[in-house]
Amino acid sequence: MEKKIRIIIAKPGLDGHDRGAKVIARALRDAGMEVIYTGLRQTPEMIAEAALQEDVDAVGLSILSGAHLTLLPRVVACLREKGLEDVLVFAGGIIPDEDLAPLKEAGVAAVFGPGTNTDAVVEFIRGQFQTA
Repeated sequence: MEKKIRIIIAKPGLDGHDRGAKVIARALRDAGMEVIYTGLRQTPEMIAEAALQEDVDAVGLSILSGAHLTLLPRVVACLREKGLEDVLVFAGGIIPDEDLAPLKEAGVAAVFGPGTNTDAVVEFIRGQFQTA
């Protein structure tokens, strides 16, 4: 039996809007993945600890607050500090195009903006975990 992809969906920072995070969590779950939604107002350290405890394959971060250049690289750094170098990090939310390159350099594998079809997110994640 094939191992299910385990994912945490998290809302770093003080952003209080989680509708998009819940939509993505449901789409990933409907696609057969195991999804843990951590809820609102998570610190990077809390997200990394949850990823460690839940033994996840990926962390999805939803951010609308404008603090993405601070919070998302910090989440990646916290994951790496815990030895989770192989955990895929992806993001969604309101992120300007000019901020995509710095986020990718920081270790965010993909950024999905408003209006992205959930199938595109599912296919991206599946593509990252396909075995030869």
